[in-house]
Amino acid sequence: MQRVSMPGHQAPAALYLLAGLALAACDGGAEGEAGATAPPAAPEVTVAHPRAQMLVEWTEFTGRFEAIEWVEVRARVSGHLSSVDFQDGQLVERGQLLFVVDPRPFEVALKEAQADLANAEAQAELAKLEFERVAGLAEAQSPAFSRQNYDQRMQEKRAADATLAGAEAAVAEAKLDLEYTRIYAPVSGRVSDRRVDLGNLINEQTLLTTIASLNPIYFTFDMSEADFLAYQRAVLAGELPSTRDRATLVNVKLVDEENWSRQGRMNFVDNVVDRGSGTVRARAEFLNPDLLIAPGQFGTIRIPGSPEYEAILIPDEAIVTDQAQRLVMTVTEDNRIEPRVIRPGPTELGLRIVRSGLKPEDRIVINGLLRVRPGMEVTPQPGTIELPPVPAES
Repeated sequence: MQRVSMPGHQAPAALYLLAGLALAACDGGAEGEAGATAPPAAPEVTVAHPRAQMLVEWTEFTGRFEAIEWVEVRARVSGHLSSVDFQDGQLVERGQLLFVVDPRPFEVALKEAQADLANAEAQAELAKLEFERVAGLAEAQSPAFSRQNYDQRMQEKRAADATLAGAEAAVAEAKLDLEYTRIYAPVSGRVSDRRVDLGNLINEQTLLTTIASLNPIYFTFDMSEADFLAYQRAVLAGELPSTRDRATLVNVKLVDEENWSRQGRMNFVDNVVDRGSGTVRARAEFLNPDLLIAPGQFGTIRIPGSPEYEAILIPDEAIVTDQAQRLVMTVTEDNRIEPRVIRPGPTELGLRIVRSGLKPEDRIVINGLLRVRPGMEVTPQPGTIELPPVPAES
């Protein structure tokens, strides 16, 4: 038999290669057998029951605050401004003196009117006496009675009475003009700055200043036709929280506030829906005891959109979007994932309202959604759905 010889330096290398391949094959077989016999462990997920909470749903709108009373202060007589009796921007009360127009020309006019009145009274008294004398002759059927003289005295008496009435009216007008030289605040509120300085000649068209009332204060906003209909139906059904006079209770907050600590009441909804925007104007009234709110400021109002009821709440993180559907992953009694289609509503108390699709006894996945798929077995870990913390008062 012929022996095949190999170079001495190649034989050990070939043996080593064959041995390595054999070991690799053995290891691969072992791993394959282990993989086939040991399935992966069920992933752990956190599950919880939906939170049942008594609440009222709210609808929010943005609007502006407005003064209940806003007045442009103008003079009612012409003259030179002789006094300004307030500080720019101060709070004033109804009836407080603000301006004085030089009263001297009006005092002179009043004295002149009073003098004319005295003269008219004397003329009226004389005409009365003359008429009574002629009337006495007529009653006595005196030969000295003349019908022409009687008619003349009667006419003089009527003319004197008319002159007297005109003189009395002139005196009353002069007194009014003199009173109008002192200009008082027609409403209580905060006064603006003075628009005219001392010594200027003013008339009825001159704007002197403005006054805006502050407490209480209005908040006006626009609501859509759909929101308006929902609000009206709820009001007619008596489902909304209200005051004794049936006014709906609402809340408002300023742009730098987090809490709805200011409560007021709805007091007006317009009688038409705007054809251009499809909205209706509404108004609420709020107390403003600290005078923090000024007319023209922006704010956000919330109106109750439902009576108090027990709502199903879940966090937004537990909701999965599948095209147009919203799903949550529920865990069955045998710990398998079962998708559930839900109809979500608005956010309240930091959680999402579920209109339909869930029951309080269901278990939903609130943590670990990325590790599950429908039908998968999981290892549920109990959890709870807590309300987010309420922001601190600003």
